Amino acid sequence: MVHNKADFSLTPVLIACLALFALTGCVERKLTINTQPQGAIVWLNDEEIGFSPVTVEFSWYGDYKVRAEKDGYDILSTHRKLKAPYYDGFPFDFFAETLWPGQIRDYYEWSFELAPYTPANRPNLIMAAQKMKNEAKEEFAAEPSTDLNE
Repeated sequence: MVHNKADFSLTPVLIACLALFALTGCVERKLTINTQPQGAIVWLNDEEIGFSPVTVEFSWYGDYKVRAEKDGYDILSTHRKLKAPYYDGFPFDFFAETLWPGQIRDYYEWSFELAPYTPANRPNLIMAAQKMKNEAKEEFAAEPSTDLNE
């Protein structure tokens, strides 16, 4: 059996190309959530992720629901938006995820100030409830009737 030199020299080139292709393209996305004071339990989109400061990996950009709780402080419940960088949109995302020869690191940090808990003032709470009740009665009385038997 006669071997052609070209057969043997092509194999290492193919292996090198496959190895280079396997090493290309990677985007590492991380989000750190910090609270002041630290040590609050943090939820991201209703999933508990740990105590602040906490860092998690994420795979999509957009609106995130954030909740943080710590004894002695009001519960923080809010939304924050992660805006996608230019290389995450078409057609750049293909190159960033697949062909870029290095790793892209996309790190974000959100900080939240927790307000100390203050119990509600009972008389003020009762007055506010009575006011809402009266407003609801007035609004209900002002609505036109939809009864067909009238």
